[in-house]
Amino acid sequence: MEKENRPTLVFADGACSGNPGPGGWGTIIVTPDGQVTELGGREAETTNNRMELTAVGKALRHLERTPGPVHIHTDSTYVIQGITRWAFGWSKRGWKTAEGGEVANALYWKRLMALVAQRKQDFPPEAAVVEWRYVRGHTGVPGNERVDEIAVAFSKGRSTKLYVGPLQGYGVDVLEVPENTSLPEEKPRQKEASAKAYSYLSEVGRTVKRHATWAACERRVKGVPGARFKKTRSAQDEAKVLEEWGFKAQDVQTED
Repeated sequence: MEKENRPTLVFADGACSGNPGPGGWGTIIVTPDGQVTELGGREAETTNNRMELTAVGKALRHLERTPGPVHIHTDSTYVIQGITRWAFGWSKRGWKTAEGGEVANALYWKRLMALVAQRKQDFPPEAAVVEWRYVRGHTGVPGNERVDEIAVAFSKGRSTKLYVGPLQGYGVDVLEVPENTSLPEEKPRQKEASAKAYSYLSEVGRTVKRHATWAACERRVKGVPGARFKKTRSAQDEAKVLEEWGFKAQDVQTED
């Protein structure tokens, strides 16, 4: 394959101590000429999802003047589904969710969409391609493990040496990537209207609560500006909604 047709390889990851709390991000960029650049940074008060979005955004910013396909590897299904599926609908609705609530991390999504759009403006179609590839976290993929190490170090305020130099001298086997980088398949769902609820989630003022009934959830969110709510159908579905909102299961309060 000609050098100019080879993709630039990117690994990106984010981490947060507390969620919200101190956060860090890390990325590895390997250009077709065999040069490696590690980048990383920190925010004092942020969330895990914001750091995931920042990591891929910083990589694309670094590559603004570099034409050619870019393959971005991330373990965040939130980032991949957001940029390939959800963000376009959010944008058309004025950055509102389908339920009418405010989209979490809208500023970060706008920045990322702008970077992808800018590549399409600046380069011919074949040189502007950005492919989003999923790698499962903490499964021994060298590039993913390294960006996780960078992100965690920054989130904890630890200094870490970032490598810039030739691939030949890089101590990470970053070219070792899984054969399957597609998102995990989702099981078909019942129609929303008839599906039995596992829980109802509500978010008010960055506090998430779990409700057993819609009536209880509605009482909390009704008339509250910026409030969000969602019916979930399983533990897995609930975890996915929480990830989209920037929370983990331990952040949720169960309402009596």
